Amino acid sequence: MDLRIEPAGRYARIIALVALLQGLGDAAHLLGIAQGGTSPIHTLGVAGFTWLAVFAVARLFASVGLWLHAAWGAVLLVGATSVELALYLLGGHAIQMSFFGFVLRLVVLIATVFLMLFARALGRRTAHD
Repeated sequence: MDLRIEPAGRYARIIALVALLQGLGDAAHLLGIAQGGTSPIHTLGVAGFTWLAVFAVARLFASVGLWLHAAWGAVLLVGATSVELALYLLGGHAIQMSFFGFVLRLVVLIATVFLMLFARALGRRTAHD
């Protein structure tokens, strides 16, 4: 999977920007921005706070990897988003997200999987030429 091939590279950077904004939004939530005087640990619980911190850091690292056109960025983003959505769908009370957040994460997951398949197909086509 070569993300440096031009159409895949632009697509990877778009996904990287979306993942960066998601990660920064999660980090802002962890810091308690726009929650008034309420502690995020009280709002989310200790387990929810920990999970959100793990997913925020993973998403931030994945966005840097995608921006650099590294394959590990896409793999990290797919892994972290898959685990987060699975925990949410299995009814874990520690993972909280809005409907918009769920749909956005699902779209990012599908787009990243598509990117990986597209980059692999482009790599095979350029190898045969």
